[in-house]
Amino acid sequence: MAIVDFLFRWAHVLFGVTWIGMLYYFNFVQAEYFKQAEPAALADAKAKLAPRALWWFRWGAMFTFITGVLLYGGVHHNSALNDYIILGATMGTLMFLNVWLIIWPAQKVVLGLAEGDASVAAPKAALASRTNTLFSAPMLFCMLGSPHLGYSADHLVAVNGGGLGLWLAIGLIGLLQLNGMFGKAGPIATIRGVIHMSLALAAVCFCLILFL
Repeated sequence: MAIVDFLFRWAHVLFGVTWIGMLYYFNFVQAEYFKQAEPAALADAKAKLAPRALWWFRWGAMFTFITGVLLYGGVHHNSALNDYIILGATMGTLMFLNVWLIIWPAQKVVLGLAEGDASVAAPKAALASRTNTLFSAPMLFCMLGSPHLGYSADHLVAVNGGGLGLWLAIGLIGLLQLNGMFGKAGPIATIRGVIHMSLALAAVCFCLILFL
């Protein structure tokens, strides 16, 4: 039914706004504040503010993922798959896994909610969070591109290129994900850097799908 499809799409966007909004808050606001806060204020924020923000962050990610899966494999089954939705879903899934398997476990250690070495956990969480921020613009571009720029054929591969661009883009995303797990922040270490790189990655993904 059209209304069911619409409600799932609405919920997916609503949860996504919550999730990505909190992601941007952590990367652009809270992290910078923590660098400058007085010790007492920092301790208070870690004890009272950060755990609440992380609750909205991780559950926003969870329900964005769940509604996305339902749209992709259930409610969305009558729509044609195209390169944009495949790539967007790939990035969204990696971002979800980063939240629950890397960022949240590491943040629990940083905030003293779990045992571990905070000096190791903090940069691990930060890099994964920066990687999610890097993925955010191209992920959203692909999600919006699916109905507006997508292909009309009812198959995975793009009509006008054979889908090579899709697989190259997935390979690039895979390499960036590996860097987010085992590498270094490099140019995404700063706010300006991660914003510029995220927009550049969106442009690269678009060009790969469009021309290849």
